[in-house]
Amino acid sequence: MKLASLKHGRDGRLVVVSDDLAWFTDAFLIAPSLQAALDDWERCEPLLRGLAESLEHGAVPRGRFHEHAASAPLPRAYQWADGSAYVNHVELVRRARGAEMPKSFWTDPLMYQGGSDGFLGPRDPIPLADEAWGCDLEAEVAVILGDTPQGVTPGDALGYIRLVTLVNDVSLRNLIPDELAKGFGFFQSKPASALSPVAVTPDALGERWDGAKLHGAIETFLNGAPLGVADAGVDMTFDFGVLIAHAARTRSLGAGTVIGSGTVSNRGADGGPGRPISEGGLGYACIAEVRTVETLLRGQPETPFLKIGDEVRIEMRDDRGHSIFGAIEQKVEGV
Repeated sequence: MKLASLKHGRDGRLVVVSDDLAWFTDAFLIAPSLQAALDDWERCEPLLRGLAESLEHGAVPRGRFHEHAASAPLPRAYQWADGSAYVNHVELVRRARGAEMPKSFWTDPLMYQGGSDGFLGPRDPIPLADEAWGCDLEAEVAVILGDTPQGVTPGDALGYIRLVTLVNDVSLRNLIPDELAKGFGFFQSKPASALSPVAVTPDALGERWDGAKLHGAIETFLNGAPLGVADAGVDMTFDFGVLIAHAARTRSLGAGTVIGSGTVSNRGADGGPGRPISEGGLGYACIAEVRTVETLLRGQPETPFLKIGDEVRIEMRDDRGHSIFGAIEQKVEGV
């Protein structure tokens, strides 16, 4: 089942979307918004599934689904907690700013709590007030939870995953070092993130979803050129069960909580940093990794961070080449 929110007020209008992303039907009579559905999932889920089946058979009124008309599936969420499941990424970006990585990072996941009161839609621009801030994209996977109890185990945590989606977790790289030096975490360096047009139930992902990880290449483009095709199921040190349990260690997580994987990142075949696509590698899901590899190879970074007018695209396709979540397509705009 695929769910989306069309732009309408603050919380969007919940719709069910066909598997091929071509059609939608209104779900307003079941729940006015995705958050409302998640709050009453036991009642709403079977009704939404019935509506989805009727949509596939053309048995309900339908309209063409246009991704540009969609907001984020959750235009605002009660909580957004982003992990760093791909420790290869953490190691590279820390190396870029001269920070040593503690050994505990391989056994205990990092996580920060970001702003969730306004997720960007998949076609909304990335607002940037100052190019000197070092704006970067980060292609990620995220899960949306139902009510999750404090102290849940990693194995049991997987049962609270309701939906899976893609994320562009925007970072302002040049603001990060000074913020972290204060010893109190990210804030200004983590502006609004964008979600993909649709969120998908795990069962609808088939073999792409193994119960704890999403498998498959996340296609990342910068100004129309391929930046990376890193596989989300490879080199994921901490799966979503571990990430959810980490977040719920000292608190319960309310329905609608979004847990991010962190930037998808694959090692090279030799175990070192990945290579660019142009050199036969899988490339990268953020510019920071590109710059780190450039520094390691040639002594200094060459690829600039995002500028006004740059365009980003993030998408995952199934084995037939069809988009699974729809595409995040964003242009950087000055504010």
